Amino acid sequence: MGVDMRMNLSLFLTIYFSSILFLLVFHVIFHGLWYVGLVARVAGHRPEILTILQNCAVLSIACCVFYSHCGNRANLREKAFERKQSDLFPSWKKEEHGTWLANFLRMNELKDQVCSSWFAPVGSASDYPLLSKWVIYGELPRSGSCPESSDEISPIYSLWATFIGLYMANYVVENSTGGRFYSDSRPWPGWVMNIEPSKRMALARAFEKDGVGSKFLGTFEKSGVGSRIYRFPMWELGYPCEPISSRTWALTHPLSDKEVENVKEMQLKPDFLDMVPWYSGTSADLFKTVFDLLVSVTVFVGRFDMRMMQAAMSKVQDGAKKDDLLYDHFIEKDELWLDFMADTGDGGNPSYAVARLLAQPLIRVRSSDSVLTLPRGDLLLIGGDLAYPNPSAFTYERRLFRPFEYALQPPPWYKEQHIAVNKPELPFGVSDLKQYNGPQCFLIPGNHDWFDGLQTFMTYICHKSWLGGWYMPQKKSYFALQLPKRWWIFGLDLALHGDIDVYQFKFFSELIKEKVGVNDSVIIVTHEPNWLLDWYWNDVTGKNVSYLIRDHLDGRCKLRIAGDLHHYMRHSYVPSDKPVYVQHLLVNGCGGAFLHPTHIFSNFNKLYGTPYESKAAYPSFNDSSRIALGNILKFRKKNWQFDFIGGIIYFVLAFSMFPQCKLDHILHEDSFSGHLGSFFGTVWDAFMYMLQYSYVSSTGAILLLVAAIIFVPSKVSRKKRAIIGVLHVSAHLTAALLLMLLLELGVETCIQHKLLANSGYHTLYEWYRSMESEHFPDPTGLRARIEQWTFGLYPACIKYLMSAFDVPEVMAVTRCNICKNGMDSLSRGGAVIYYASLFLYFWVFSTPVVSMVFGSYLYICINWLHVHFDEAFSSLRIANYKAFTRFHITLEGDLEVFTLAVDKVPKDWKLDPDWDGEPKQQEQPSHLRKHPSKWRAASPLQDPVSTVRVVDHFVIQQTQNSDCGANDGQVT
Repeated sequence: MGVDMRMNLSLFLTIYFSSILFLLVFHVIFHGLWYVGLVARVAGHRPEILTILQNCAVLSIACCVFYSHCGNRANLREKAFERKQSDLFPSWKKEEHGTWLANFLRMNELKDQVCSSWFAPVGSASDYPLLSKWVIYGELPRSGSCPESSDEISPIYSLWATFIGLYMANYVVENSTGGRFYSDSRPWPGWVMNIEPSKRMALARAFEKDGVGSKFLGTFEKSGVGSRIYRFPMWELGYPCEPISSRTWALTHPLSDKEVENVKEMQLKPDFLDMVPWYSGTSADLFKTVFDLLVSVTVFVGRFDMRMMQAAMSKVQDGAKKDDLLYDHFIEKDELWLDFMADTGDGGNPSYAVARLLAQPLIRVRSSDSVLTLPRGDLLLIGGDLAYPNPSAFTYERRLFRPFEYALQPPPWYKEQHIAVNKPELPFGVSDLKQYNGPQCFLIPGNHDWFDGLQTFMTYICHKSWLGGWYMPQKKSYFALQLPKRWWIFGLDLALHGDIDVYQFKFFSELIKEKVGVNDSVIIVTHEPNWLLDWYWNDVTGKNVSYLIRDHLDGRCKLRIAGDLHHYMRHSYVPSDKPVYVQHLLVNGCGGAFLHPTHIFSNFNKLYGTPYESKAAYPSFNDSSRIALGNILKFRKKNWQFDFIGGIIYFVLAFSMFPQCKLDHILHEDSFSGHLGSFFGTVWDAFMYMLQYSYVSSTGAILLLVAAIIFVPSKVSRKKRAIIGVLHVSAHLTAALLLMLLLELGVETCIQHKLLANSGYHTLYEWYRSMESEHFPDPTGLRARIEQWTFGLYPACIKYLMSAFDVPEVMAVTRCNICKNGMDSLSRGGAVIYYASLFLYFWVFSTPVVSMVFGSYLYICINWLHVHFDEAFSSLRIANYKAFTRFHITLEGDLEVFTLAVDKVPKDWKLDPDWDGEPKQQEQPSHLRKHPSKWRAASPLQDPVSTVRVVDHFVIQQTQNSDCGANDGQVT
């Protein structure tokens, strides 16, 4: 550590902690004055401690910068008087013109002019008798060896006092002025003040949800509309708001016009959540997810099943007449449009991008040489995993409901806290569900929705009636829909078993027997695509589903749809002599979650003995393989929270090898190859030492090896799992030992060059005291008095704080003591300090390496071994490549299938001027608006409505009526 760095660090710490103490005392005094009533009531608003710390840090940095450039010299009056009489830039000797020395002197003269004229101190202490014992004095310019006593105030002190005074004055003015009025002409969109009586319920909800959807801002100086001000953008729900009246008292600190515009701009952007950080070592949500999963799997699976409870609660035992499971209100339509999406509720940007497309009255896309016009679906099917990482009120509200409410607002009478007891609760003016012409939504739960035993799903889906502007009539977690032209949809709930329970099987099998005709066509919707996952894991799941399809439907299942895998793939059967139980297999989990790869499923080709071929994949197999490369390049950028765990693991692996005392042979080699050979030889010796003598590092390595082997997917044989685990841990262990030796070599080099470990633990403090006595004279003995009044705490605190910040010195001095006297000479406290110091530096060095090693492992596994498809792509948190599927039951009874995709999801949104400018009637449903979505992409060229394209299009023809031995297919 150099001289300048020591002095600046010492000065920074001294000024920083002194400023904090001074401002804390000021705030205590000011708050006391408010308490006794000597200042305005709003002075009781306590400042945030973070604001004080930030201001003190800025102030300290400014003083250190000033000291680095100008020093602490006092300016004599005579010198100042002469400077005033001279020009700003003195003349130079003619012989000096044009030389580099003249230019250098001119630059220094300019710096002296700036330091002495622009930042001149306020004067001498004799001008301020009350300050004579409390100021810091400047160093006099000295000539020869005759020091003089300074009477001039330190320019650093005057700068510090100026900043402190400005802060205090600003704070007093802000918190002591009386209330002011705002004019009617000032724009205040989103500030809830005077609203129509019919909207008071929404305002009450805002007040009840202080901090959730609203933000408490302060109190009124005088009572007007109320005692609190909330920022709650009512126009988010399409409600008009009146501007603040001139009779309304505002906050005691009025905002400037610029601040008003900033507030307006902040409110004109959605508050979407980011993608879930799956590799975060500090996320409480992830720990809760793991805990919920363990509880669900070990306690509830096979013992308690919410599906059994739903069956027990059914009012009618006859499966063919269960009104809470079978819905036939679409059957009378001549044609029907319906949409499917799955795995939404991750990042707000991709979830809203898909929801915005779903909400559009129609979408125009180019397909081949024609332009297709696809109207909004009358029915929306969502195939599970509604919110990540775990089901909770927060994740459902913020990750599921909010994007959909932005895309298509709920009706004006909708109450967020309302619980639907008797569904379906029909909208106002509708006496029968068949009369409702707005979009409707049916949902099935996914594995993430089952982590809490389906509790949140039942609360927010089965006991609420609106998902944004989509009406939800369903009562249970599974359902059957009877559609026009002899089409059916079976929505199955697979829970965590990957299969339906006996009560579901009973309902659907009886429904098939009594209502589904021989020539009817059935679409089965499940969350998991077990045809792909069973092939990948070499497993057999969903036996009840398979039995229902093969033995009961017997070829009437034309299409299976699922999510869970966050990509799009379609496989269609290949004509052969094998029976065809399902014609098309479709996976579309691109509703908002992170992307999954497609290339590892490219070899799937058979189901139930029937051959299939891949017809479409999004992203393509080549793009999917290329995207996996991001694990090497972007893993740490995307998962910086992983540093917390990775750094600790590496430190545990290298813990027992600290310190390395005998490193002279590496530094004294004559050639580069000699240095390299000695270096790696020392690494090998450290590894052998860990195996033979260490406890902490060897235990950590063994535990890491066990975890690495368990981490390898079970589809790999045990032998290969062991090999992969050993290679993975070996890479991490080698990297940890290399970093350990590099750190030790750095410390050893500094010691040999006399840069560290020269004068004990308090080198920084001793240097500071010497520089303080030389450059900051104290003729009145102020420091001695402060030391006496604080019982020695003043110098002691600075001394040990400087030791705490001088981590390299602590490392070097302790290392020398250990190498000289052995580890036993180190006390327990000294060992804690030594290893804590090591951890700080080693953690910083190791975090980039551990991320690169782990990212490289994921890349090799996903592209070469075709394992870890979930882990390798969840790390990338890719929000792009989002899609949904739109179906059309035509007048002829055929099923047209369009899959619409957006390659790049916008990150920035702004208020849609078309939505904002469209006249909104008070009771008008949002689905009748031409522009139903509130936000649009900041760049029009990136808006999903403009960039959406068709990635797959095919037609499933209706089964023709047979003449003999067939049910007529009619349903009642």
